[in-house]
Amino acid sequence: MTTLTETSVAGNDDRRENNQNNTDTTAHKLMVALDVDGTLVNHDGHMSVPVREAARDVVAAGHHVTIATGRSLNATLPILEHIGIESGYAVCSNGGVTLRLDSSLSEGYEIVHKATFDPGPALRALRKRLPTAKYALEDEDGNFLSTERFQDMSFGVEAIGVDFQTMLEATAVRVVVFSAENTPEEFNAAIRHIGLAGVTYSVGWTAWLDIAAAGVTKASALEHLRGRLEVEAHRTIAVGDGRNDIEMLTWAARGVAMGQAPEEVIAAANEVTHSVFDDGAAHVLRSLLL
Repeated sequence: MTTLTETSVAGNDDRRENNQNNTDTTAHKLMVALDVDGTLVNHDGHMSVPVREAARDVVAAGHHVTIATGRSLNATLPILEHIGIESGYAVCSNGGVTLRLDSSLSEGYEIVHKATFDPGPALRALRKRLPTAKYALEDEDGNFLSTERFQDMSFGVEAIGVDFQTMLEATAVRVVVFSAENTPEEFNAAIRHIGLAGVTYSVGWTAWLDIAAAGVTKASALEHLRGRLEVEAHRTIAVGDGRNDIEMLTWAARGVAMGQAPEEVIAAANEVTHSVFDDGAAHVLRSLLL
């Protein structure tokens, strides 16, 4: 495990040598996958000036900067605008939705991939074990359905209150479960007891659960994009802080965990940078410009 500083950067010597021997700049593009919450922005949703400027500089340098977030589409778009990404791709809903960004399009983007699943079995099992939890579901049309007026910044739209049966019958891109009455340890124990099958899930910082289609993660979506962009595997970088970033950090040739990340996230990374409160992402991004 390497502790990152702005001058100790894996691969810099190799990049300098390549730059001297090859004038084709497209060969030197990196694929840079960036988590949002806890990485680019703090838990109040604020992005610092050093992080924004560093991200904009990496975008301007021509690298394939790809936001990879648990946020849904509408909550991701402001981040893309903030760091100046007008073309390329973005991964939303933990890999459930992939956007192609193009400023010539009427909305500035198009959805190129969407992974849906039947949420019924998982929701029934969870409701039985966690009857007081709050449930929300992103459907295939980008709407959010929720019980008990459940709302979160990551939804990007105002959730529509529905009964549980309506949620069971929907086609889902993402399901979110939150329990204010349980500790994270109790929440984890409940999930282990249920044994969710046919889906991919990750537990957040608190008693929070994100569910996607089986096999769908940030990493699965990023690997598809890597092939489309024709970026060699050793030129991939990912930065994240959450348990939903573990697959992404192991996918990347250079996986960097934020300083405040849980132990299992740090264990999955090659390096650790400073925390989000100390502009850790900016240190990583600046290292790509050396």
